[in-house]
Amino acid sequence: MIKAVTDLEVFNLSFCFAMDIFRMSRSFPKAETYSLTDQIVRSSRSISANIAEGFGRRIYESEFKKYLIYSMGSLEETKVWLLFAKECGYVETKIYDQYYLKYDDLGAKLYKLFENWKTF
Repeated sequence: MIKAVTDLEVFNLSFCFAMDIFRMSRSFPKAETYSLTDQIVRSSRSISANIAEGFGRRIYESEFKKYLIYSMGSLEETKVWLLFAKECGYVETKIYDQYYLKYDDLGAKLYKLFENWKTF
């Protein structure tokens, strides 16, 4: 039974990925602090934050689903910032590929939750 947002696999995965992005972004150049670094950290955190906010409104199925859609949007945004980081030479292609696959998997799980969530 799901009693807390931390009972959702997608929340836990997205939180861990956001922490990974945070740690990785610490190696970005100082010149990127208020641009790429800030954007990728914020968008990656927004994935789990939106899941949590929607979960708090889960009494209304449409509200929870709306926030899952926001979360999917933040996930796609994070993938774009990750691509920028790779193209700027801040992230190796191998690392980029690993993150991209993780985020694709997370996106599929988010979509599955969206499709199957029912409020009783």
